[in-house]
Amino acid sequence: MPKSTKKKNKKPDAGRHIYKGKLEVTRSGMGFVKAEGLEQDIMIERGNMLTALNGDEVRVEVKGYTDNNKRVKGTVIEVLRRKQSEFAGVVEVHPNFAFLIPDSDKMSTDIFIPLNSLNGAKHGDSAMARIVEWTANTRNPVGEIVSVLTHESANEVAMQGLLVENGFPLSFPDDVLEEAARYPDVMDKHEIKKRKDIRDILTITIDPVDAKDFDDAISFREMKGGYYEVGVHIADVSYYITPDSELDKEAYRRATSVYLPDRVSPMLPERLSNELCSLRPHEDKYTFSVIFQINKQGKVKDHWIGKTVMHSDRRFSYEEVQEIIEGAGGDHAAELHTLNEIAKTLRSQRFKKGAINFSSQEVRFKLDDAGMPLGIVIKESKEAHQLIEEFMLLANRTIAEYVGGIKYKGEPVPFPYRVHDVPDEDKLKVFSLFASRFGVKFDLSTPETISKSFNAMLDSARGNPEQHVLEQLGIRTMSKAVYTTENIGHYGLGFAHYCHFTSPIRRYPDVLVHRILQQCIENDIHPIKHLEVQCRHCSDQERRAMETERAANKYKQVEFMQRFVGDEFDAIISGVSTYGFWAETVEHKCEGMVSANDLFDIDNFEFNEGEYALVGRHTGMRFAMGDKVRVRVLSANLAKRQIDYELPGLSSQAGKKKKPLQAGNSRGSKPFDNFKGNKKKDTKRKKR
Repeated sequence: MPKSTKKKNKKPDAGRHIYKGKLEVTRSGMGFVKAEGLEQDIMIERGNMLTALNGDEVRVEVKGYTDNNKRVKGTVIEVLRRKQSEFAGVVEVHPNFAFLIPDSDKMSTDIFIPLNSLNGAKHGDSAMARIVEWTANTRNPVGEIVSVLTHESANEVAMQGLLVENGFPLSFPDDVLEEAARYPDVMDKHEIKKRKDIRDILTITIDPVDAKDFDDAISFREMKGGYYEVGVHIADVSYYITPDSELDKEAYRRATSVYLPDRVSPMLPERLSNELCSLRPHEDKYTFSVIFQINKQGKVKDHWIGKTVMHSDRRFSYEEVQEIIEGAGGDHAAELHTLNEIAKTLRSQRFKKGAINFSSQEVRFKLDDAGMPLGIVIKESKEAHQLIEEFMLLANRTIAEYVGGIKYKGEPVPFPYRVHDVPDEDKLKVFSLFASRFGVKFDLSTPETISKSFNAMLDSARGNPEQHVLEQLGIRTMSKAVYTTENIGHYGLGFAHYCHFTSPIRRYPDVLVHRILQQCIENDIHPIKHLEVQCRHCSDQERRAMETERAANKYKQVEFMQRFVGDEFDAIISGVSTYGFWAETVEHKCEGMVSANDLFDIDNFEFNEGEYALVGRHTGMRFAMGDKVRVRVLSANLAKRQIDYELPGLSSQAGKKKKPLQAGNSRGSKPFDNFKGNKKKDTKRKKR
């Protein structure tokens, strides 16, 4: 199991007063910089931020302590890297100049736009502006209009706004597009000769039905002695993106593709992501491959790693493969059944060795042409998804083990591992107490017993209403997986060595892995400079992409629920705080808040953090995570991306604090049946 990466903090060094870190600005305008290695954040007052904005990476000079001597104070002396350079807003045009008035409260000043940089924008237009210059002695940054949104739908403005707010540009620079356009459609004959030619071997891709960037393919052929040759073939993006090229710089800047409900903000220009690199059917492609000799028991007899040229014979969607697995006929059915049998064996072996079996549940939206959500589909991970997942995991682990075994000048080769630390001990204790309400006993003595306890809990909850809540809460107790050159293993997967190799079209760390891997194969190692810095940047961008995707999904949920204001739904309590609880509808997985203010008619509720519950002072009534409730949609606010729920029948219970609620609703159900008689002294639940 991996060792912990948690490091002891320290106070500022008396002999060194300058630190680097990320600026976070609160709603009040006060800033705080998280500097690596310091015990506490550095406080930055509004007037000492230079031109830095929320999320920027800055250099800070420590100036002393606050009056009470409890907090370090500092001044921003340099902006090293901006989180966001593009902003949405409204254009104001004056006789000699113009401004963009930003929509976001995270941008505290207007952007000055020279008249020759309006690019067609007119007074009153909604537009996107990019900052091109902002010196320390000027109040307003100088910008240019990059797109006008006047005639776009509210959805378009919202989605684009979320991208730029999190630092993802809406378009590629001209020099990047020009560089991508230089590559010919025809493959180089000399390059083909350098590679293993596998074009005559059956090769397929399996992806979402609407995918265009096909990163990976699987080849298959039967061998003697009960073994099969299974190849994992990955788009060779590193052939097209050379280090320090304009394409490379832009790919690193973005570090990841961002997947929103109605679009993809790609890491690479479409010329590469959807055309040259994408493993499209019936086309020859350059790939980087791991080819295994493996039997149905999951035993790998041998493997080969190297560059190849391949040809996809058939493009499958996950749905098509799932139908074949479930018994329908189809192309290459025998091969798919064998691949699935091997994948199931690999999966079973992983969990026996300590991997944690969190299932993935994906919410997808059915959209009309204007991007308006018509419905919500809950997609579960099925065997077709797991088939691809297992072979990708096997390839990623194999690559990490291979590079991890190579030395450079007596030391391990610097390499961007994907690591996952052990769970936080304090969070785990609280969670294990909560899980005991569902009849699950956690053994916290070792990392191995912890993972077994998690799997036991997930097995017992599977198919029950509380499954999603337990999974989400369990995930919150976990450390976040990150990229780093310090290999501590991947706790969640149970792997001592792991990396990301299989998605270079949409993840920059995979491009780095390909480059280092090729150096190792050729025994010509040139360590990448500042690799740990690049790892941290990629981890940060991954987090930003996830935040953007969550915000976009929330926007669509709010948009969808607007039509149901006043309607009632069954829900599960998914979160609890001092100011209320969140409930997620069973049918749509749409989460909203029930405010504590709306519960005053029942009782005065207190937040019990250890039990993830609100508990009434007088009635002992409890609202705890995992409990079933009946909610009515009170409002759906797009501007705030917020859904508010209320509890049906609440108003009729005013003043009846001493009695458990018995009120029904229009469908005849009793919204608080599951809380009846649930006093403080009686907190036990039946084992499930």
